Amino acid sequence: MGDRASSLTRLYERLTGDEDSRLCKDIPDAACHEQPGNFFRHLLASLGNKLADELSSARLVLPWLMGALGAPIWMVGLLVPIREAGALLPQVFVAGYIRLKSIRKGVWVTGGVIQALAALVMAVMALFGQGAWGGALVLAALVVLSLGRGLSSIATKDVLGKTISKQRRGTLMGWSGSAAGAVTLAIGAVLMLFGDRPGQLALAILLLIATLGWVINALCAARIKEEPGATQGGQSIWGSLAEGMRLLRHDRHFLHFNLARALLLSSALALPYIALLGQEQSGANLGGLGIMILVSGLAGMLASPLWGKLADRSSRKVMRDSAVLATLCCLVAASFSWLPGSWTQSIWPYALVYAVLVIAHAGVRLGRKTYVVDMAGSDKRALYVALSNTFTGLLMLVAGGLLGGVAHFLGSGGLLLVLALCALGAAASSQRLPEVEQ
Repeated sequence: MGDRASSLTRLYERLTGDEDSRLCKDIPDAACHEQPGNFFRHLLASLGNKLADELSSARLVLPWLMGALGAPIWMVGLLVPIREAGALLPQVFVAGYIRLKSIRKGVWVTGGVIQALAALVMAVMALFGQGAWGGALVLAALVVLSLGRGLSSIATKDVLGKTISKQRRGTLMGWSGSAAGAVTLAIGAVLMLFGDRPGQLALAILLLIATLGWVINALCAARIKEEPGATQGGQSIWGSLAEGMRLLRHDRHFLHFNLARALLLSSALALPYIALLGQEQSGANLGGLGIMILVSGLAGMLASPLWGKLADRSSRKVMRDSAVLATLCCLVAASFSWLPGSWTQSIWPYALVYAVLVIAHAGVRLGRKTYVVDMAGSDKRALYVALSNTFTGLLMLVAGGLLGGVAHFLGSGGLLLVLALCALGAAASSQRLPEVEQ
């Protein structure tokens, strides 16, 4: 047992570049002792979650599923807003409840189980669903999945802050993103072999693998060795909301971060529109889906460890640089709508830009996650994360409606130009944020 612990510690030190795993920042000594083991439990849990997220993506997989079911087109337009806002909006309402618990991994486990059950319903719909009723059940399952995702999101960051030291959290998220990207890469390559064949059975298999991913996530979360935390400050739902509003009014640092994060939504909102442009060139066949999944997995595998290392040095700079990259991607993709040539009729140019935007979005996610965890003290971390996510969820709903109107009048190319301006504003706003890693 001792040899196994020693090997685990050496592997942890190799992955993190840490010469002494006993040196920790911002976590108790008891948690520091358990950090190498907890690092790998977090890593496997995050791998399961990221893999499941990719294989049930509202930006790629679920639109293909809706098309295969013959669901109305307006249902497809609801996928991304439900996925994002449904996960973010409720979080401030459960922050006070989580704060009352000295051990919070149970909330994480509950969220993982809920997501697994919802993905299982989607897999069943892929086999037996049809038309509007099948699409409606997929949307209903997505609502439930998003609520479970919201529970897991806030609890995951709180447990991460209690069990993994500062300047190690970004590295952890980077390695998990890389591993999930490698698995997704293999799945995309297999789907490419299906070519033009329809694939409701293949879609069902993807969603069953997603179900398994969330089961792994819940099991690994249950095994994390979490020290009891403070329960002072636990509040009712409305008390948490009121305190959150006070934070936004009086904590200028926190308000500035949320404004930067709001503008960073441009990277997430641009992804489905670039995928849509590519889908118009390839149709709804599995070969096109396989290419998009392939490039997404490859981009995630390459980008996440690099962003993770950089986030541990300066998450502010990661947010800034990834926003600049997202700006360039939106501009290039928009130009495809107006450039002549047969090459723009292939899915590959869109897939390549999509891959680069996935890299940028990985930086946005890693940067903002690391920033908010490092910015918040241990006594306010859950509330900071929840309030920031709820604020972003509200903006996602509003932005989704507004951008739908913009796309209707200007087309996908014009919309991408608007999103490029938002991403540029995000870069400028992130540049002005203070450092929090030291």
